[in-house]
Amino acid sequence: MLRPVLAAAAALCACLCSLALVAAEAKVHHHTWDIAYRYKSLDCFEKLAVAINGESPGPTIRATQGDTVVVTVHNNLDTENTGIHWHGIRQIGSPWADGTVGVTQCPILPGETFTYRFVVDRPGTYLYHAHYGMQRVAGLDGMIVVSVPDGVAEPFSYDGEHTVLLMDWWHKSVYEQAVGLASDPLVFVTEPQSLLINGRGMFNCSQLAPGGACNASRPGCALPALFTAVPGKTYRLRVGSLTSLSSLSFEIEGHSMTVVEADGHYVKPVAVKSLFIYSGETYSVLVKADQDPSRNYWAASHVVGRERKTPSGRAILSYAGNDPRTPPPTAPPAGPAWNDTAPRVEQSRSVVAHPDHVDPPPAKPDRTLLLLNTNNRIDNHVKWAINGVSLKFPPTPYLVAMKRRLRAAYEQRPPADTYDYRSYDIFSPPAANGTVASSVYRLALGSVVDVVLQNAKALNNKSETHPWHLHGHDFWVLGYGEGKFDPEKDTGKFNLKDPIMKNTVALHPLGWTAVRFRADNPGVWLFHCHIEAHVYMGMGVVFEEGIQRVGRLPRSIMGCGRSRGMH
Repeated sequence: MLRPVLAAAAALCACLCSLALVAAEAKVHHHTWDIAYRYKSLDCFEKLAVAINGESPGPTIRATQGDTVVVTVHNNLDTENTGIHWHGIRQIGSPWADGTVGVTQCPILPGETFTYRFVVDRPGTYLYHAHYGMQRVAGLDGMIVVSVPDGVAEPFSYDGEHTVLLMDWWHKSVYEQAVGLASDPLVFVTEPQSLLINGRGMFNCSQLAPGGACNASRPGCALPALFTAVPGKTYRLRVGSLTSLSSLSFEIEGHSMTVVEADGHYVKPVAVKSLFIYSGETYSVLVKADQDPSRNYWAASHVVGRERKTPSGRAILSYAGNDPRTPPPTAPPAGPAWNDTAPRVEQSRSVVAHPDHVDPPPAKPDRTLLLLNTNNRIDNHVKWAINGVSLKFPPTPYLVAMKRRLRAAYEQRPPADTYDYRSYDIFSPPAANGTVASSVYRLALGSVVDVVLQNAKALNNKSETHPWHLHGHDFWVLGYGEGKFDPEKDTGKFNLKDPIMKNTVALHPLGWTAVRFRADNPGVWLFHCHIEAHVYMGMGVVFEEGIQRVGRLPRSIMGCGRSRGMH
């Protein structure tokens, strides 16, 4: 036990030393947000969206490494709780600010105010979004950009930068979607009506009866402008996906993109025509304005991994001197084949650490978790389960329950570290079995943990991509494989030379993905599929590490379940 604790102490010391280097210039950024429903026409169809100070998606938060961000949230949703997760921010020393309702805090009730305060300890491109029920579907999200301090050079150069937030969008309300998922028989959320680029899309209103909620002549119902480029200049696009269901490809007509950053870590540059991006991921790509400047060009997002029933998202890249509203003279790009998995796996494997920024992983793990993702019928309801357990958040947040030793507040029986991988057939949907529970994986502080995610066929006889996101940590992506993971054969294939570090990773259809992380951040952390319907249906696990090292919990995160009246 001593070795992991010493390793955790060393890692924490290194992080604190790094922060000390920028502390002298650190600033505090204050934001005050009113969260409320507003009528919005993000794709020309008017419906209710959750807005931040009237905006949906919300404003981009900008800070510099080492700065403190303070966000005061006023919940003006008259009949709805909320909570906001700061996706990719590790919350070192502030686990109560992670914003995961049911894990790190009680929900923010209607009419109440809650203040998040955290340090952005590493530069990069990050996200924020609602983390209560399926509220993210309603548009409560945005981007976080953390710059390097003055005088610090990045391993690439550019002339300007822009953010690109990719989303999918439904005309059906969050409540209708959630009730359908909990019903017997299951009513799935269906495919989204639109794909949005920076919060804008164009639904074909002619598909609906005239005079209704859809109106193509509304102000703002026009092709969005991506940005205006100056010929010869190079631009950094910070691309993030907060889709609720869709895996995407993103491309700019006629322009190559060079991937240089993934989830806040520098990448060995790799050129792509289409950037495959999964919910919860962020990338920085460099684009050079080297095409004919007399015309505009399409930017487009396309659904991949699911049958393409949603029209592609479109925006316009204009060159200086052109009208940014003028559509390009060519047809929009069709995008790659939606059902061709091979190039998506190939791109995942091509993303490795920049040679000058390799953070070598520990040579071997202290513990290995082999997690089988299955789609089960449990108590006559369709659920997602991990090693047979479908996660259900308890009324008392895990962080409070475990710090205050409220053992009756969550499931005490530990979940299984593995499954019967020798005999399980990943090509056959599972039988009606499994359980719903609030169990927790308890990890030794400072220990090195391998997690191998195993995909399988679902009840509909299909296997799809699941983007998995880990709160509170980054992990090394050790490898991807087809078929069933065999510990005796496949462990030797892991990339221990230059694996990229990320916080979100794709689990490809009928394949496996292996990651390694150090459990060195005291707290309780969610690890889950970032498809909103899937985590709602139980596709996630909870990790606890070093709870005894967590400082005094703020009273503001308490007040629900068994934490009522606590101080």
